Amino acid sequence: MNIQRAKEISQSPDMKDVVCNGQRVYIQHVDEQNETARIYPLEQPEQEQEVNVDSLTEH
Repeated sequence: MNIQRAKEISQSPDMKDVVCNGQRVYIQHVDEQNETARIYPLEQPEQEQEVNVDSLTEH
């Protein structure tokens, strides 16, 4: 996924189907400078993590 699309998804009021490492995730924030995103698995919101935006895919 590219940075611009990740930002659009993070700012959208609609839930999008985003996957990281086989898990559906929610994008909280996108850091454009570092090209990373703060995410968490939908079923485990306490497991926040920072990943490279290019590891995210939209289905």
